[in-house]
Amino acid sequence: MLILLPPSETKRPGGRARPLDGAALALPQLAAQREAVVDALVALSADADAAARVLKLSERQRGEIADNAALRTAPTLPAIDRYTGVLFDALDASALPAPARRWLGAHVLIQSAPFGLIGALDPIPTYRLSAGTVLPGIPALRRVWADATTQALAEAGPRFVLDLRSEAYAALGPVPAGIPSAYLRVVTEAEGGAVRALNHFNKHAKGELVRRLAEARPRVASARAFSAWAAEAGLTVRPGAPGELDLVV
Repeated sequence: MLILLPPSETKRPGGRARPLDGAALALPQLAAQREAVVDALVALSADADAAARVLKLSERQRGEIADNAALRTAPTLPAIDRYTGVLFDALDASALPAPARRWLGAHVLIQSAPFGLIGALDPIPTYRLSAGTVLPGIPALRRVWADATTQALAEAGPRFVLDLRSEAYAALGPVPAGIPSAYLRVVTEAEGGAVRALNHFNKHAKGELVRRLAEARPRVASARAFSAWAAEAGLTVRPGAPGELDLVV
């Protein structure tokens, strides 16, 4: 089972003096794309006004331009600890025991904008870049990442992929058609049985789900097996639209 997570705009500062090494991250086939995006982001950061405009930063956020300028030399943290925000706060990976963290390292990839898909325990610096940003000097991020990421996932050959990414980040790395997968949506049942998707609580529910998976460390190799595990864990997961599962909360 491979779980794909979105990143977060908010990040924890600091880390170890261990600079970014794009070739040492998960899916090393993406090293060339990582170099291209990091180069473009560092180059953009040399002009603070241009960077603020391209990245759509407020005056209060301009300090994040310095983070991008230092991408190659800044301290790093495991990605699962670097990201904060609703999903990652609910996951609370830093409080998990070592076996659960190792499970995250083996089963979770996070779709970042500058580094592509990265492992949960891959060391990364803090940065500012979102999926929809168009950086000067390189194609749109979807064109940079999509085909290369799909090919890398095909070569990795996971037996089953559970996709928890937002649609914008899923577009940066479509799951290969030949790999069994399910896109998970968090929904609730309204009065009368109507189902509606959730926004804010969507992220919280996904974070809690991944935490419970890391704690239980089940062997899951299909959507059916995942649904069976969820039922045993007291969760309600059922088929949604074609290729999708609904987590009902």
